[in-house]
Parts: sequence; structure tokens; C-alpha cells
Amino acid sequence: MELTPEQGRVLGCLVEKQLTTPQQYPLTDNALIAACNQTTSRDPIVAYDTTTVRVAVRSLREAGLLRTVHRSGERSDKHQHQLDSALGLTAEQTAVLAVLVLRGPQTPAELRARTERMHPFDSTEQLEDVLLTLANRDEPLVARLDRQPGRKESRYAPLLSPTNTEPVTGAATAVPVVADEMPTTTATPSVGPTLTELAAEVAALRAEVAELTVTLGKATGQAHP
Repeated sequence: MELTPEQGRVLGCLVEKQLTTPQQYPLTDNALIAACNQTTSRDPIVAYDTTTVRVAVRSLREAGLLRTVHRSGERSDKHQHQLDSALGLTAEQTAVLAVLVLRGPQTPAELRARTERMHPFDSTEQLEDVLLTLANRDEPLVARLDRQPGRKESRYAPLLSPTNTEPVTGAATAVPVVADEMPTTTATPSVGPTLTELAAEVAALRAEVAELTVTLGKATGQAHP
């Protein structure tokens, strides 16, 4: 299974928001568009319009990777991913795959830092075990890239939804990864949300509040003609 960049961005955003801001999940169209177009924690940065996101949502729903729900008393439909259940993924595998889809090829140390708010790992080695499992599936979801000159660690790329910024070729052709070939790292980058990340989350929350305000206004108008 290989998704388009738009489909991968939508799925990755839904996973991220489910795990980092569950009070805002599932996401409306507006919240999902804001999440896709964030300028932080994304590579590449995009500017999707409503049509682009809705087309991706519809195709993901048809593939069984997304579910749209409508709750009583709410004006807008909301979307939730089915990535874990559709592909038989654990919570840690889902988090790692989402970060790879949202940010492109990364080293195990980078992945450990960037998945901290979604699913913390006790060590880089623990995260590497997850990468090993994802790479050795019957239908691999990640693959290891050739080590870049001057870099000590290999990076891992998503095969579910290859990013636009770097083609997945060469060593990323789903060759099984052997456990004793996994790189050993000790550095653990600092983690925690930045001000810009928090601002993006506030913007998504404001979109939700705006929709609720409209809904309440209509309800009040109907109750008091």
C-alpha cells in the first residue's frame, strides 16, 4: 500500500492530534486543514485548500483508513484515522510511522525526540526495535536509507507515503533490516513543544470554538424566534 503525499499528511495529522491534543480529536475539516498546513513539525510545508483535504479524506475513507463521524448536536462532521486497526499496528508503531510521514526520513535519535509527546520511548534501542518490525513486515512500511556522508546514523524513510522532498531509492527498497545491523546511538535530543507548535494548536482550537459558537448561535435563534 502506498498513499499520496496528501493522504499521508492527512493520516499523519490525525494520529498526531489524537495523541497530543485528544480534547480536539476527532478533527473537523477546518481543524484538519490547519493541522496539514502547520509550519512546524512538517516537511515539506504545504498549503492545502479545502478541496485537496476533502479529496484525500474521501479516498482514505474508501480505503478503510479513515472514518467520518457525525455527533448529535454538532454542526460539522469529524474525521478519525483507522490506521492502527487497518494495518494491525501497535500504539508505538503508529506514532513512529506518523512522525515519519509528517517529517520524512529521520534517524532513530530524531524519531525518539519527535515522538516523545505521542508515545515516549525508554531508549533509542527500543525505538529501533519498532523500526525493525515495521521494516520486516510482509509489506514493509519503512526502509533504511544509505548513510549520508559525514553522518554517523542511518535514516529511515516511510514507504507508506514517501515524502515529496526526497525520493525513496537505493537502500530504501524494502530490504529486510537485520537486528545486529541497527545503529547504536546514545544522544537524546531535548524534547518539548515550541512556541510555534503551541500557537498552531491554539489556532486549531480556535477554529473548533468558532464552529461551536455558530452552532450555539443558531440553536439560540431557533429557541427564541
